[in-house]
Amino acid sequence: MKIKSAEFVISNSDVERCPKGKIPEYAFIGRSNVGKSSLINMLTSKKSLAKTSGRPGKTQLINHFIINQEWYLVDLPGYGYAKVSKSAKKVFQKFITQYFKFREQLVCAFVLVDIRHEPQPIDLEFMQYLGENGVPFCIIFTKADKLKPKAIEKHVEDYKSVLLETWEDMPQYFITSSSKDIGKDEVLDFIGELNSNMIID
Repeated sequence: MKIKSAEFVISNSDVERCPKGKIPEYAFIGRSNVGKSSLINMLTSKKSLAKTSGRPGKTQLINHFIINQEWYLVDLPGYGYAKVSKSAKKVFQKFITQYFKFREQLVCAFVLVDIRHEPQPIDLEFMQYLGENGVPFCIIFTKADKLKPKAIEKHVEDYKSVLLETWEDMPQYFITSSSKDIGKDEVLDFIGELNSNMIID
């Protein structure tokens, strides 16, 4: 799938104010500093569509972008190590939960994981939450350019061994690098295939 247009639509902290209608949407979420904004900009070929920052936790709202006038890319706040107050963190963690609970237009969530690190409890717990609540998700391993191929393979296998302790199958996953455009076509083609299999009234 080729992205011909990508436009910002709305930012908010209230799920009820998210766009109406039945346009499918795909949510991107991950631990703070995982490279989410860079990945979104890489996928859309727009360098400043999602705001990147050296300060983790910059995204603190639900951000909707309309892609090709056909589907929404949803940029959700990161979880984990964002340097914000406890009260602020509670607020946006609450609307993340509400988003996954009530947003019927959501087709798939993409959980971003830094491939340089061993499986992190916070990522595993979040995937468990999605699984227990019946939210379809895939894993996107980021920053693959930082490792050699054998190290990438080992880290993916580490994740597989941990996840398969509690999951029947390894979730669909993608290897990406925002700086090298690695994985771009695979992720977009996956979304395109899901969209083509949907019937929208």
